Amino acid sequence: MFAKINHVAIVSRDYAQLAQFYEAVFGMRTSAKTRPGSAVTVGDGYVGLNINPRRAGRAAGLDHFGIEVEDAETAFERMRKNYPSVKWLKRPSNRPFAGITTHDPDGNVFDISQKDMKNRTSVYVENDGKANPRHINHVAMRTMRPAEMADFFYDVFELAPGNKKPDDRNHYATDGRVTLVIMPWEITDYEGTGIITPGMDHIGFKVENMQTFKADVERIAADNPRLAPAPMSGAEGKALEQLFRRSCPLGTYKMADCDGILIDVAAD
Repeated sequence: MFAKINHVAIVSRDYAQLAQFYEAVFGMRTSAKTRPGSAVTVGDGYVGLNINPRRAGRAAGLDHFGIEVEDAETAFERMRKNYPSVKWLKRPSNRPFAGITTHDPDGNVFDISQKDMKNRTSVYVENDGKANPRHINHVAMRTMRPAEMADFFYDVFELAPGNKKPDDRNHYATDGRVTLVIMPWEITDYEGTGIITPGMDHIGFKVENMQTFKADVERIAADNPRLAPAPMSGAEGKALEQLFRRSCPLGTYKMADCDGILIDVAAD
């Protein structure tokens, strides 16, 4: 396998509280190498979830994802040859999970790392290769040219096309465990709700049992209201929830974390 999706990043004003949400609701664990004074990293044993504090000039929300590759220079050469508009930037050593930050031809930002990069060290909780009962199984973004962006991820990173129904507007690129859902962005989709700009859209989780999961969410919210999911309420919230439901078929339960990040949940 040439590449795998190895992390997802969120920017939040309440980053420590948000980490507690993912630990309590999805059983993620904090890495011993996390940086509690500047960010929190939790993980499901395969994918790391980096929750970074909001700083001046940065928008809060689901921010980017990361891909770990066997050989970064191979990816760079493919981009030089076939996607000359794509540039990349080496990250400083205080970003140990992100060796290089780059973008696709539509401008969607993501990280590239390689295990032996000098400015990259693992900060994730890793397991023996078995997925935790509750784990990230997809991450989704919206973009203007989804078909072309899917080809980019197939060509550069050797991600495999995922199955889709004939009427499905999305494209899927998978590493065999985690799927990048590449969704179309059209402003007309947001009729009746607030306009969300192109970019990252939601995180998808697989859980062991939906009834048990929902009961846990209810119990956690009762124990600590600050960890309650953000409601999609009112007319605009209802319209957003309906858009979410018809946009991604991978999950059956749509919700938001306590900071408003959209989450798509499916059960085994």
